[in-house]
Amino acid sequence: MPLRLYDTLTREKRPFTPIDPKNVRMYVCGPTVYDFAHIGNARPVIVFDVLFRLLRHLYGADHVTYVRNITDVDDKINDRAARDFPGLPLNEAIRRVTELTEKEFHEDAAALGSLPPTFEPRATEHVAEMREIIERLVQGGFAYVAEDHVLFSPQAMNAANSVLPRYGALANRSLDEMIAGARVDVAPYKRDTTDFVLWKPAKPGEPSWPSPSGIKVEGRPGWHIECSAMAWKHLGETFDIHGGGIDLVFPHHENELAQSTCAFHSDRMANIWMHNGFLQVEGEKMSKSLGNFVTIRQLLECWQDYSWPGEALRFNMLRTHYRQPIDWTLEGLDESHKILWDWYEFCGSADEEGEVEESIVSALSDDLNLPAALSKLHLIKRKGDRKALRNSLRFLGFSCEKANIVRRHLPPIIAHANITEDDDVLISTAVVGPDPKEIDALIDLRSAARARKDFKESDRIRDELAAMGVVIKDSKEGTTWEIAR
Repeated sequence: MPLRLYDTLTREKRPFTPIDPKNVRMYVCGPTVYDFAHIGNARPVIVFDVLFRLLRHLYGADHVTYVRNITDVDDKINDRAARDFPGLPLNEAIRRVTELTEKEFHEDAAALGSLPPTFEPRATEHVAEMREIIERLVQGGFAYVAEDHVLFSPQAMNAANSVLPRYGALANRSLDEMIAGARVDVAPYKRDTTDFVLWKPAKPGEPSWPSPSGIKVEGRPGWHIECSAMAWKHLGETFDIHGGGIDLVFPHHENELAQSTCAFHSDRMANIWMHNGFLQVEGEKMSKSLGNFVTIRQLLECWQDYSWPGEALRFNMLRTHYRQPIDWTLEGLDESHKILWDWYEFCGSADEEGEVEESIVSALSDDLNLPAALSKLHLIKRKGDRKALRNSLRFLGFSCEKANIVRRHLPPIIAHANITEDDDVLISTAVVGPDPKEIDALIDLRSAARARKDFKESDRIRDELAAMGVVIKDSKEGTTWEIAR
């Protein structure tokens, strides 16, 4: 199946055609390094790692460039540095915070089974490129200088008679809607409410650089210009895929798109914009005030008296389609752990290498349909094909090493299960029914087969569901299912 991806800008799933098949280029917004990454930050790390692996498989490992940036200049970093190292000059304190936090992020990403990106640029190393883009925007009439600030004008962008996209197109909002709902800085030097900062004067002691556009005082870049500069430096004026969390669509990605297209007089920055959905914890928005704010490190080391292996965290994240919201629960995490334990035990310890199953590649080629891919893995296991399961799991970023999935603490949610203890490793032997997500994925596959009139495949999936003890019922309203009594 040809690769098809959902584009946030056009709001459609369409065929992916790289600008240059010998250099497929992807940019994903990375962390601001001032604290441990939370579990919501893990989602884009894992999702776009799977896409990176898929692109490498389709086009060759040497023909894919993946850039994920490090934001190392930000007010939150300054505040953290001043708090943690009050006796040091601010710039030295900032260096210590960013270096330590970047190291922690890399350790967490590796524990989640993610490959390092091709390039991982730091914002502070690309100030020259930021100034160059700002100069172009001022000269083109899309930005202006006011009280030692440089500001971008969405009004000027939308007034331009050119190939430029409309400001607000990515977020699917008009300027009036953005003005009404925006939380923006009110400043007397702004011409319009929606104007945003490209460059601002630095406060005493803050990191600072010579300013663009004739400004005499030193300053520092705004957040949005950083990613435009780093993407341009490493991927060019236009590239294939830009990714990140859905929370970045507005204002960050909207502003990136505006800056880059206006600076380079282009109708696009990236051909495809991809965004993963929100993450909740136990049905609620994650926040420190609710007490459900959980970092990756806490889950890996010890959270509420038990820890989880990184591969279980990765698997749990992949069970929901990347564009859908995910509800991160202890029960779901435990189910993921049990499935992986069972699969790793089945795979054994053989090291034989082989190709990933084509059915897995086909599922991922349909806009990274990870639930469908995992359903295929269940089928492979039921067929008893150890080699195929092992190779497919490794393709998805799993080691298949049983030692990496051992859990040494028992969460209370499975306390009712029949438990045996062997060498200090607790193993659940409870009988678990079919996974509802697996059933739904199979029903979706059956519906797709019926839609294309592939009734042989449709009947095969119905028989498979029946073997699992699932009864399906078709009606005008759709397909429902229940467990046979």
